[in-house]
Amino acid sequence: MNSELKTLNSRPETPYMENDFLPVSQSDLRQRGWDRLDIILITGDAYVDHPAYGVALIGRALEAHGFRVGVIAQPDWRTDADFKRLGKPRLFFGITSGNVDSMVANYTANKRPRKKDDYTPGGKAGMRPDRALIVYANRVRQAFKDALVVIGGIEASMRRLAHYDYWDNRVRRSILFDARADMLVYGMGESQTVEIARRLDAGQGIETLDGIPGTAVIRKDPSFLKETVVLPAFEAVADDPVAFNKAFALFYRQQNPHTARPVVQAHGDRFAVVYPPPMPLAAADLDAIYERGYCRNWHPDYDAAGGVPGLETVRHSLVTHRGCCGECNFCSLYFHQGRVVQSRSADSVLREARELAGDPSFRGTITDMGGPTANLYGADCPRWTKKGFCGDKRCLTPQTCSALDPGYERSLPLYRRVRQIPGVKHAFIGSGFRHDLFGGKGSDTILEELCRHHVSGRMKVAPEHVCNPVLEAMGKPDIAVYDAFVQQFNRVGKRLPARRYLVNYFISAHPGSTLKDALEMALYLIRRNMHPEQIQDFIPLPLTLSGAMYHTGRHPFTGKSVYVAKTFRERKMQRALIQYRNPANRPLIRDALDILKARDLAPLFFKAAGGHQGKQKTGAVPSAASKPARRRPRKTGKSTGRKQRRR
Repeated sequence: MNSELKTLNSRPETPYMENDFLPVSQSDLRQRGWDRLDIILITGDAYVDHPAYGVALIGRALEAHGFRVGVIAQPDWRTDADFKRLGKPRLFFGITSGNVDSMVANYTANKRPRKKDDYTPGGKAGMRPDRALIVYANRVRQAFKDALVVIGGIEASMRRLAHYDYWDNRVRRSILFDARADMLVYGMGESQTVEIARRLDAGQGIETLDGIPGTAVIRKDPSFLKETVVLPAFEAVADDPVAFNKAFALFYRQQNPHTARPVVQAHGDRFAVVYPPPMPLAAADLDAIYERGYCRNWHPDYDAAGGVPGLETVRHSLVTHRGCCGECNFCSLYFHQGRVVQSRSADSVLREARELAGDPSFRGTITDMGGPTANLYGADCPRWTKKGFCGDKRCLTPQTCSALDPGYERSLPLYRRVRQIPGVKHAFIGSGFRHDLFGGKGSDTILEELCRHHVSGRMKVAPEHVCNPVLEAMGKPDIAVYDAFVQQFNRVGKRLPARRYLVNYFISAHPGSTLKDALEMALYLIRRNMHPEQIQDFIPLPLTLSGAMYHTGRHPFTGKSVYVAKTFRERKMQRALIQYRNPANRPLIRDALDILKARDLAPLFFKAAGGHQGKQKTGAVPSAASKPARRRPRKTGKSTGRKQRRR
């Protein structure tokens, strides 16, 4: 077992009060007979005690190791009154903006305020502030000047060093400085947070908590560290794109837990020190995290508002693994959950599945068994245990590494056992599939079993684009890999009792994508009678490789120039070409075709947009969008599934 996990398990687990939420009020404390809490967790999300919610995971981990934990969810940040609700904790405040970065939660890719927030009671928007971590932490300082503040979650994780911020369109400091936090926890955070609590509980001062994997701190003089990787200072990367990319490339290569060294970056006369990532969790530790006594519901205080919409999509789901070896350039997973896949034991997943089947609200369908990527449960590589991942090549691009075991010898037997549990009618895999793990005839039997038993009519895959230079910039495989998968999907589909469809996800205006590339993608879709309804406008997320390309216009590793569509108008035109069936997009399509001097293609676009179906061409993708609107399929004994939303 990893050394940091030995300390995590050093305190005996305490029994849970069945179906009992963590305290949220003084009356809850009195009911438990407590006069003070050890740790108070503050979150920008509503309080949902379900393992899909970060505060629930951290709160239950701390509680399991003997600490008294309370929750302040979505406090009113305009005063410090809500932050005083539970008093001052004995050890520290743990603060997160929630399951997503607060700027992503509050704004669209075009920087317009979102109209709803699924992590808020009733889906109401505006219940968390912009840059929630900074706001919450400073309110805590206002309420309790000497309180210790530890920040975590995805917002802290992806802003732990100087980073490009899309919403400000500038490079911002490490969030440690703006939040005036004592420590930062990055990644999923259970082991780090428990270790911090354990050391503080033992009487150590916060200024002595150095060397904890998965944490970052501010130090006046980092010379006590023996081996470090020194990045260009904040002041340099803020003004110089070359320095920014140099810092990014240096940091990117320090993510292997087996080889990483502490990373140091000066901010004025102080330094942000980021310690190496923690070792991947062993299956037993991951099992313990997901098998704790979650209520699997929102707090009763939200009943009057109709509950929390975000829970409904995951209430009867199972997290089977963490991490993703896909390493897509636009995704936060590489820096947050890591590249090594960590899987729970089959017995643990089965125990949780049986618990779900016994839930009075369960209607027979497990909506998802998966993780960041659905078909990577049980995936393994001979290097991961002792050496970590390769530093000079990727697992899945430009092609899948022969050393990678996709884990089907573990996953398929597990899925069979889950669907045999009494009360389970369907056990679906709703997460996105890596299509590049399929394609060859050798995987036909695997794909057929998944489609036959675990796909609810529609399989979600993410080709993301069709132009190879853009796919290369995304860190995705060539379009030929997707085309081979489509042929396999159609071939396997002929053996199924009911037709299956593909739901394809694409990204518009990613760095490297020109207006001409968007046109090429549109023509690809038209020829195959595909008209995707769900297009993701590219958002340059903090601390991602794609975000670095967007900011600097160059690839951080090669220095090569990368085209970037930065005006909202061009971004809208790229999206309009891809969503050619939307009548509202016609003016933008005309403008794009004029710019490209391709007005002769307008009749093709508008004919396709008019709903002309024609015959499916060979190799066409049978997607949900391929069906005529409001037309029922003929009664041929085949059925269609229902549309599912993206992750």
